This record gives sequence, C-alpha cells and structure tokens, in this order.
Amino acid sequence: MAARLAQATRVEHTAMLGLGVYRPARVVTNEEVAGPINSSDEWIRTRSGIHTRRFADESETIIAMSAAASRDALAAAGIEPGQVDCVIVATSTWLSLTPAAAPQIATELGMNNPAAFDISAGCAGFCHAVAVGSDLVKGGTARHALVIGVERLTDAINPADRGTAFLFADGAGAVVIGPSGEPAIGPTVWGSEGDQHHAIRQDKDWMEFFIEIEEKGTDAVRPYLAMEGTAVFRWAAHSLKKVCLDAIERAGLTPADIDAMVPHQANGRIIEIMARELKLSEQVAVANDIAETGNTSAASVPLAMEALLRSGESKPGADALLVAFGAGLSYAAQVVKLPNWF
Repeated sequence: MAARLAQATRVEHTAMLGLGVYRPARVVTNEEVAGPINSSDEWIRTRSGIHTRRFADESETIIAMSAAASRDALAAAGIEPGQVDCVIVATSTWLSLTPAAAPQIATELGMNNPAAFDISAGCAGFCHAVAVGSDLVKGGTARHALVIGVERLTDAINPADRGTAFLFADGAGAVVIGPSGEPAIGPTVWGSEGDQHHAIRQDKDWMEFFIEIEEKGTDAVRPYLAMEGTAVFRWAAHSLKKVCLDAIERAGLTPADIDAMVPHQANGRIIEIMARELKLSEQVAVANDIAETGNTSAASVPLAMEALLRSGESKPGADALLVAFGAGLSYAAQVVKLPNWF
C-alpha cells in the first residue's frame, strides 16, 4: 500500500486581527495639481470628490511605507514578526520586475524568512491578497499572513495628463490575517474582464520604450498610467452590484445585516452610486476616504477602513462589505469583520 501523505493542520475560520496604515506626510491640494492640467479645484471636486491627496517623498518608498503600516498592523494584532509565515504585497507600482518587494519588506520587519511574494491585480489587489492570505491560513500553509496594499502612483502618472493627474496618490495599508474562533472573513467573489484591459493600462510597454530610446534618444517619452475614465466609471458604477450582493449572500447575510461598506476609493460619485444601487440602510457607514486621500489603488481599501474606524463611524467587529475593482479589469468583494487598528 502506498504511503499516505500527511496534511497540514487546517483551521476553520480566519479574521483580520490587526490593521495599520501609512499616509505620506505631504498633503497636496487640488490647486497644486490643477495648473499643469488646466483645471480647477471646483472641477476636480465635482468630478471626483477629491479635496486633497498625499504624495510620497524620496524617503517614503514602497518598502518604507509598507514596513511602517505593517508594524502598526502587527502591534494592533498582538502578533510578533516571527509569527508571520507569509507576506503578500498587492501593488502595481513596484517598478522593478524582479525581485519582488515582499521579501525585502519581510527582512525590514525582522521576520524569520517567511514566504513572501507580490501580486498584481490593480486597484482590486488588496481584496485579492486578503482572499489568498485567508485561504493560506485556513489550509494550514501559514499560521499568520501579513497582507499589504501599497502604491507610489506618483511614480506612474504624467502630471500633465488631465485624466489621471488629479486622481492618484500614494500610501500603504496592512492587515494581519490569522485563525479565528468565528467566521470573520467571508468567501470572496472575484473575477476579471480581460476584454476591458484597455480601460486602465500602461500606455506603452517597456520594450516599446527601449526601442523609442534607440530611435529618439532623450526625446523618448517614458510609459505612464492611462485610463479611459468614462468607460471605467460606467462599468464600475453599474456592473458591481451583483458582485456585492453575491459576496453578502455567500457570507450568509443580507444587505440589512451590513454595518459598513468599504469600497475602493476610485471616485466619490462611483461610491455614491454603488451605495444607492445596493439600497443600503442610512445607518450603514460608507467609507469616503477619497476626499482626503485620493485614489491609492491597492492601498485604498485598508486606508479607507482605517479612516472609518478612526472617525468612529464604525468599530472593530462590525460586518463590512469590502469591494474593489481596477486594471484588468479585475474585481473582488468579501464581507469581513473590521479589525482592531493602531
């Protein structure tokens, strides 16, 4: 008889045990970004809901911001770095193809050589990483997983591009995922629509840029983030209702059971439409961190969770719907109990 392989010890339920964030020190007003795009504070507020955003300086790197957010998440969770077996970093702006950022962040945190890798799912990256981290803990592959959403979008945008320059910003958020005595991270509903890949994209690939350098020298223009704003707005505002309802149903709840909604902070008007489409109660706290933080892509959901908790609009343990969408086009949603925060 063939030997039977041993299996990892599984756990039934997982939770976000702690949350930490990092917001760059520099606050950037609409007036500051409006000039290069021939715009105004009023125009930006009306179309996006953004009043200010944060831009990272040279010292606020992907590694530094991630480590700062992670230290606070570990402290909030009461978990030592050595207890983390896996680090997952969701980002689109770690501009080195290899190695990934995650191993360097783990070393910066003094961890004991955990598995560490990056994932790229655009603005939906954090919710994707939560799903992966939760499943790793449930399956026994990791005791605790550190999940980070981090971006330096100011490295990727053209300050003269009227479609992106006023939207995007920098920051980081992290959660520690571990075993729980009750369900605290619901099943994830996720997917992608590759036929919409052009809606949010890098406007040229790096090989095109290298060829352009050979042909034009210093006149070559580097790749930038490009977005078809109207197409993304229509898709997100009206296509994600079913995803949200499916996530709520798979968690065994109804919309009436939801205490808070934390959507990706893409656009203030999209957030309003999504809340209205779901017919959420007026008592449901809806995160609107975009007004002060801008669109931070994979960092936006943890940053918005922290803002909701810090304001007192919601509390740890509340049932919250997380939903995010972005380049791919990719999307993901899950219901979680909000974590402790630091």
